[in-house]
Amino acid sequence: MSQILDAYRGLRLGDRWDGAPTVVRWAVMLLVIAFAFYLPYLNILPFAYIRTDLTSSGSDWASVLFLVVVYMIVAVGLNVVIGLAGLLDLGYVGFYALGAYSIALFGSTNSPVVQAMQSKFGLSEEWAVPFAVCIPIAITMSLIAGVFLGAPTLRLRGDYLAIVTLGFGEIIRITARNLDNVTNGAAGITQVPVPPGPEIDGRAFFNTIDAERWYWLALTILILIIWLARRLEHSRVGRAWLAIREDEDAASVMGVAGFKFKLWAFAIGATLGGLAGLLFGSKQQYVEPNAFMVNLSFLFVAMVVIGGSGNIFGALLGAFLLTYLPERFREFVDWRPFAFGVALVLVMILRPQGLVPSRRRAREFEDRRHEAEEAAADA
Repeated sequence: MSQILDAYRGLRLGDRWDGAPTVVRWAVMLLVIAFAFYLPYLNILPFAYIRTDLTSSGSDWASVLFLVVVYMIVAVGLNVVIGLAGLLDLGYVGFYALGAYSIALFGSTNSPVVQAMQSKFGLSEEWAVPFAVCIPIAITMSLIAGVFLGAPTLRLRGDYLAIVTLGFGEIIRITARNLDNVTNGAAGITQVPVPPGPEIDGRAFFNTIDAERWYWLALTILILIIWLARRLEHSRVGRAWLAIREDEDAASVMGVAGFKFKLWAFAIGATLGGLAGLLFGSKQQYVEPNAFMVNLSFLFVAMVVIGGSGNIFGALLGAFLLTYLPERFREFVDWRPFAFGVALVLVMILRPQGLVPSRRRAREFEDRRHEAEEAAADA
């Protein structure tokens, strides 16, 4: 009964938001965005207690905010694959790694690829592909990888698809570790380029010290991605994804080209994962294979499932909680796996639809609960 009431309250809140005047909704959204941009400088009690740098062992607050936003971009991309299209992808970290390695391979003078190009075409030792050109390269490589992975595997369903995608994520990491003459192997690639900008106090505008600038850049990209994802969700493509997620056979009978739309979801999700990886690699200015372990894929999936599969804002909440809380309570690092496991079990028992489910998913869980209660009463 409590789950039904929670779902009902979520529906009423969503209905009130949809029914609010456009001016009110725009005002609220602008206030939220302004507050998000102000977060790096939040130092007013009692709100300052959310910062992660209150102790000497804490993490830099702006760097944590940047990582939160990068993982939010990942969560939005994975929500397209899992939440909208209903495809369980356990190898999403592979696309994340491809984005990071794309900018490192073509934009760093430490990259064997760039060094080979310098030698072949007689270029100077300082030459590398500009950052602006690396962006479409990273997006294209991630997109192609999504299509190549999806084309032969999307005819599989459920656990079989999950196992294949899990293997893909590990293949990318192991390949990056073993190709010494391409990726520098386990040593990784340094001097990864950063976005261009004016120098301030003798430092580049985007540097490892002033992390708030990276946060603002990532936040701007996230806002744009959320807007595009919302438009896509309510388009004909989004409705086709929902139909495939509910019943692929029934959708096929109604004329929905299941394979084509699933491939679109995989390609779009891969593109967003690659974009997030590009931001991560550029901010770190160093890319190495151990940064893309398989447990990161499980964390990405947990963000979407815990937050609310099928709801963009639920996925954002899940990404925030699973990224921010471990950094805020670093003094309990030894208890982190235990706390994560307990939280995951509790959410699956008390809120199987996620903390902030989509209204459609909330109705689905409510209907299933009614069916289970009726079946138990008949028995």
